[in-house]
Amino acid sequence: MAAAVETSPPLEILVREPEGYSIWNGPPFNNNNQPGIKLEKAPCTSAKFSEDGSRLMVTKSDSSTSVYDSRTLKEIRCFQIPNVAASALSPRGTYLQTFQKSTTPQEKNVVLWNIETGDPVYQQFQKNMTKATWPSIQFSSDEAVACRLATNEIQFFDAADFSKGISHRLRIPGVAAVELSKAPGSHVAAFVPESKGSPASVQIYACGKELQSQPLARRSFFRCSTVQLNWNHGSTGLLVVVQSDVDKTNQSYYGESKLIYLTTDGTHEGPVPLRKEGPIHDVQWSYSGKEFAVVYGFMPASATVFDKKCKPLLELGSGPYNTIRWNPKGKFLCLAGFGNLPGDMAFWDFVDKKQLGTTRAECSVTSEWSYDGRYFMTATTAPRLQVDNCIKIFHHNGSLFFKKMFDKLFQADWKPESPDKFGEISELIKSVDSIKVEETKPQGQGSTSKKTASANPPAQKPAAYRPPHAKNAAAVQAELFGGSSTGEMSKNALRNKKKREKQKEKKAAEAAAAADAT
Repeated sequence: MAAAVETSPPLEILVREPEGYSIWNGPPFNNNNQPGIKLEKAPCTSAKFSEDGSRLMVTKSDSSTSVYDSRTLKEIRCFQIPNVAASALSPRGTYLQTFQKSTTPQEKNVVLWNIETGDPVYQQFQKNMTKATWPSIQFSSDEAVACRLATNEIQFFDAADFSKGISHRLRIPGVAAVELSKAPGSHVAAFVPESKGSPASVQIYACGKELQSQPLARRSFFRCSTVQLNWNHGSTGLLVVVQSDVDKTNQSYYGESKLIYLTTDGTHEGPVPLRKEGPIHDVQWSYSGKEFAVVYGFMPASATVFDKKCKPLLELGSGPYNTIRWNPKGKFLCLAGFGNLPGDMAFWDFVDKKQLGTTRAECSVTSEWSYDGRYFMTATTAPRLQVDNCIKIFHHNGSLFFKKMFDKLFQADWKPESPDKFGEISELIKSVDSIKVEETKPQGQGSTSKKTASANPPAQKPAAYRPPHAKNAAAVQAELFGGSSTGEMSKNALRNKKKREKQKEKKAAEAAAAADAT
C-alpha cells in the first residue's frame, strides 16, 4: 500500500487570495465535487513550490521568508531579510536565493542560503534585477551544476560546495542572457546581442571546463532585441524565439519574431520551417523531449507539432490561438487563445492524432495541466483582471469538471510532481470516461456519438473584424443597458426595443394622417 501511495502521490493546488494562501487536495474531489482543504488560509505576500514540489517558500509582509516541507507543512527555516525584493528556491529546495535593494556596490545584495543550516553560502553584488537575470544563480534540476551570468563571462560553481567559490569561467564577450539546461545540466546557451554592426548570436557550450574551447552550435541573426531560450528534456535541443521590437516589413505593430532550432550535436542550426508568416505566439517541448509544438502566424494562427529533426508530425489546424500546453504524460495537447483572445480551447490526442473536444475559458491568465495528465486548470487572476476571478478545471477532453468564483484571486498552481510517479494515462482516462458517461446519461447524452458531436460544434462563419475598442464599447453597452455583446438581448432590452418600434409606428401613422389631411 505504501508503495502504491509513493508511486501515485495525491494532487494538490496552491491558491492565494488577499487574505493569504491555502492548499487544496486536488481532484478527484469528494461527493459534493468540492476540494478538501489541506491547509487553511495563512497570511502571505507570495508563495511558491520548488521545482520538484518538495519545499514551499512563503514570503510574509514582515520581510520574513519561511520554507516548509510541502508534505508535512512543517516549517524548516524562517529567514528575516529586510528589504527583500525577490526570492527563489533551488530545484530540490536545498538553497534559498534572495535579492535585496542595494545602495552601494560594497553591499553584497544577492545571497544564497543553505536552508537546512540557515547559513549564507555565497554572496555577491548585483546592480538590478530583471526577468532575464533572475534568479542570478541557475541550477540544473538535480542541483549537480550551478552557474551565473557575469560581465562578459559565465561563472560555474561546485553546487555541492559553494565555499570553493568559482570553479571555472567561460569567457563570452558581450553575453547578455544565459540558460542552463535542466535535465541533465550538461550544456549552457548564451545570447550575445547585436553590437557595432555585428549580428546577434546564440551559442551552445558544454558545461565541463575541458569541453569549452569551442561552441558546439552557433547561429547568428540580425534584427533581434530579445530571445527566449527553451531547452528540451534530455538537453539535446534548444529552441530560440528571436524577437525584434520593430517589424521592417510593417506587417505587425508588435515587431517580428522567428524560431531557431539548435542541437548539441550540431546537426541542426537554423530556422524551423513554418508554413505561415507572422509572429511566434508560443512554443513548448513535450515531456519526453522528442517533439515540440509551435503556435505561429498572423491570426487565425496555425499550430504544428515537429519531431527532433524539425519534420512536421501533426497539424493542429488554425484559429484564434496563442498558447500551447503539452500534457506531462505526452498523450494530450491543449491549444488555446488567452490574453486578448476570446479563450477558445481545443484538446487533442497526439498519439491517436485526433481532436477530442473544444470549449472556452474566457479571460484566463494562467493555465496548466495536472502532473498526472488527467486535468487542465485555468485561472483568472488579479492584478491582470480585477473581476470574474475564478478557477476552472477541465477533463482531458475539454469537459468542465470544476469551477469556483473568487472576489479576488492572485494565484492558482498545481503542486509539482514527477509525471513518472503516476500510472499510464490511458488507464486513468478509462475510469474517468466511464464515470462521465454515467453522469451525462440523465441529461439525454447516453450515447458517446452524441457526446462527441456536442463537444465539437460545427465551425461558424467568421465574423467581420472589429477593433478592440469597438468590442469593449459593445461590452460596456451590454453592462449598462442590459444587452449582450454577443447579440442576445435581455428581457429589459427586448421590451425597450418593442417600445421604440411602437413609437416609430405611431409617428409614421401620425405623419401619414397629416399628409392625407393636407
